Amino acid sequence: MELSKPVAWALLILAGLFEVAWALSLKYSAGFTRLTPAVLTTVAVIVSMVLLGLAARSLPIGTAYAVWTGIGTVGAVLFGILLFGDSHNALRLVCVALILVGIIGLKLVGE
Repeated sequence: MELSKPVAWALLILAGLFEVAWALSLKYSAGFTRLTPAVLTTVAVIVSMVLLGLAARSLPIGTAYAVWTGIGTVGAVLFGILLFGDSHNALRLVCVALILVGIIGLKLVGE
């Protein structure tokens, strides 16, 4: 069953946010040695993939996958900076901005 485009995009954005969640919980799991973060990682991966699959019913797979990974990438980088003290030099932030431009561009022309 095909979804409306707005619903598909909403599910795709939610899938991307769950991708950010699993990336962060993966870090907290310390290589799956801590039970609660490991379980949260697993659940978030499953939810993220299911939502991506639902969105891909109505969106081109290349666009859906690129946007999904882009949201995950940008979110992981930004939260890595905020939570884990990852590098935030200007060139790195420019690269993140370019990824955001790509995500927005795919949303605008990808349907």
